[in-house]
Amino acid sequence: MTSTRADDVHPSPARMRIADLHPELRRAYRWFPRPQVRRGWQRRMAQAAFALIPPPKPTAGVRFERIDFDAPGTGARVFTPDDAAASGAPARAALIWIHGGGLVIGAAAADDRFCADLAERLGIVVVSVEYRLAPQHPFPVPLDDCVAAWEWVQDAASARGIDPARVAVGGESAGGGLAAALAQRLLADGGPQPAVQLLYCPMLDDRTAARRELDAVRHFAWTNRDNLVGWSSYLQMPPGADAVPDFAVPARRADLNGLPPAWIGVGDVDLFHDEDVAYAQALRDAGVECTVDVVPGAPHGFESIARGAGVTRAFHARARAWLGERLAASAER
Repeated sequence: MTSTRADDVHPSPARMRIADLHPELRRAYRWFPRPQVRRGWQRRMAQAAFALIPPPKPTAGVRFERIDFDAPGTGARVFTPDDAAASGAPARAALIWIHGGGLVIGAAAADDRFCADLAERLGIVVVSVEYRLAPQHPFPVPLDDCVAAWEWVQDAASARGIDPARVAVGGESAGGGLAAALAQRLLADGGPQPAVQLLYCPMLDDRTAARRELDAVRHFAWTNRDNLVGWSSYLQMPPGADAVPDFAVPARRADLNGLPPAWIGVGDVDLFHDEDVAYAQALRDAGVECTVDVVPGAPHGFESIARGAGVTRAFHARARAWLGERLAASAER
């Protein structure tokens, strides 16, 4: 009988270099300061920096407002096309957007530009969620905050000119993972369902954080050591355990039947690439329509870190086109 060593199953990959990145992305990542999240004081400093983000600059045709929810530190930043609630105007589609930050840092304000741009280009209402963070607020608190945002949109739909049947969910990184978990939970709860899922480099599987051979790679922007902090803080137990709570880890859910169509975009040198592609295949195996957009040489968060690069603009354009087409199709059903 032949034994199999761990490194035969997952051979240790080489450390990542700038030369491994897409040429248009190298400059941005050469000087990008990787977030420090392993210690509490580092996370507090990061949050202090996020708190200094100024309100978004006025965008022609888009109104901005802040909504507070009942729980302290929760709410939403709402971007509404000027004519969305005009008398006689047709009801608009909406997107509930969830920011990233590894479940331990981040703020909705960091995505203001992205959200305003989506609202203007697609003519939809974008609701950017402010949720509480781990480890002070572990699972299920962040997901509960996202559910509260969904319920707020459903309750406010009529007054705000939103079609409650055409509400998408989406997010980036940890926010993409929360969006996937939100879709799973809403399906299990019954009631109104998201029209589609828009998932940018989603953080979907705690078992990646348990793979210590990935620590040596030192991925750009988000390493597997950072990933260990994020999942451990959120789950309040070591990643990779035999069992996790329902809806805590999207990739661990066995039954994906009935979920809405999904778009998953990720770079091929992103730490989350393998888990994202695996989740896409699991969705397809369950009969769920899933479009996967893999960008060669793109590391984690390139869609935010290197906004001006041609490869990034093209990536966003494909995501917008997919979202716009699916939301338009949902209006015809």
